[in-house]
Amino acid sequence: MSHDPLQTGQARYAWREIDRREPPKRKAEERITDFHEIYSLFDEAMIREQASRCVQCVSPACVTGCPLGNRIPEWIALAAEGRFLEAAEISRRTSSMPEICPRVCPQERLCEDACVIHSPEEPVCIGAIEKFINEYALASGNGHIATAPRNGLRVAVVGSGPGGLACADELSRMGYTVTVYESQLLPGGLLLFGIPAFKLDKAVVERRINILKQQGVEFKVGVTLGKDVSLSGLLENHQAVFLGIGALKPKALDVPGADLQGVIQGLPFLAQKNAPIALDLPPVDVNGRRVVVLGGGDSAMDCLRTAIRCGAAEVVCAYRRDLANMPGSRKEYANALEEGARFLFLTNPLAIEGNGDGNVTGVRCVRMELGEPDASGRRKPRPVAGSEFQIPADLVLVAYGFDPVPFPPGSDLARIAVNDWGATKVDQNQMTSVPGVFAGGDVVRGPSLVVHAVRDGRRAAAGIHRYLTELKPSPAPAQP
Repeated sequence: MSHDPLQTGQARYAWREIDRREPPKRKAEERITDFHEIYSLFDEAMIREQASRCVQCVSPACVTGCPLGNRIPEWIALAAEGRFLEAAEISRRTSSMPEICPRVCPQERLCEDACVIHSPEEPVCIGAIEKFINEYALASGNGHIATAPRNGLRVAVVGSGPGGLACADELSRMGYTVTVYESQLLPGGLLLFGIPAFKLDKAVVERRINILKQQGVEFKVGVTLGKDVSLSGLLENHQAVFLGIGALKPKALDVPGADLQGVIQGLPFLAQKNAPIALDLPPVDVNGRRVVVLGGGDSAMDCLRTAIRCGAAEVVCAYRRDLANMPGSRKEYANALEEGARFLFLTNPLAIEGNGDGNVTGVRCVRMELGEPDASGRRKPRPVAGSEFQIPADLVLVAYGFDPVPFPPGSDLARIAVNDWGATKVDQNQMTSVPGVFAGGDVVRGPSLVVHAVRDGRRAAAGIHRYLTELKPSPAPAQP
């Protein structure tokens, strides 16, 4: 509309007059030819207009809907006034990667789903506003936060995924000397090797890591805990340790034919196609081939969209529940549909079929129906008698999720307590059963959202600070 609700004095009711707009998105036929991010930023005028739709609730549900408790109404109000740098400063106070989370968070299930105007109208586009104000600040050279003087205490962070980076960020701001140990040859973890560049450009991750380096965080790459360095060794040189090593043991496909040539786990496929460096993985060529992806989470969406960009002739997703019960982001589902993926819901694999050479030729499936809710509240799928059918396939990508990798039984990591399914146990401060050793992210909760790992990392940093403040230990000797 032509008038500005901020000038008319009707800002509180702007949501009635101004429609929600989505950020500019590249056309599907263009974006499937490359791995560049598909969304661009709003301009300043559109950000102000969209921010003016916020009604500034007394008890904002968007804040409680955000795992980080971001102060959303505060920075949206500033954005509506064009005070973008001030808005970004408030955003940075509660988020360690405020330019990354809006790119990868499923806002439609978190803050935007909780938006009070969501029932009568479309919610405020919180993610797009958060992304804009922080990119604006970074482009203006104002994306940094001052750090406290060094306090002489050292903390080791194992793993440079979102949890590890968030923990390192918080601790370095408080004055701790932080060293991040990463088993890969580049830091970034899942952000760099798992999430495709069309969702999160690698340069965005590298920029965040460079900010941490400027804060004094040291990165040591190519170092594996339990192999190149022991937990005891880390504790000898640091007052505390944070484990943010993720959950990278893929859930197996337990059907006949799962060992045929052409049945591949989704994460190695994604890492190979998205990593900025060559990885020691067998090459996977999907060009001109029929690809079936098993699963319905975000990794499945990433596999579908990556296979399309790599030239697959046909890409089909088979998921045993319906769309309403699919865990993957609805935004990513819609993008995959636009790009040419086909979805078969209420479909469960019974066997992988192959030829005499041991190569995949198809997936034998059965139709499912939803029965009574299971322990999690989701309706449990059950097979429909006599409904078997086959999906032709040359390649099957398994995207069933992950479990924590077991600690090596012969290492000193084995003294860390885990639960029945191998996840690390922690207390309310994110500390494990070993004093001074903290953990967070997927190694604790299993596969989850980036924002949950960020929250765990920040909580662990606060827990480490409380622990070391109470103990008041002497500084560790300098590392050799």
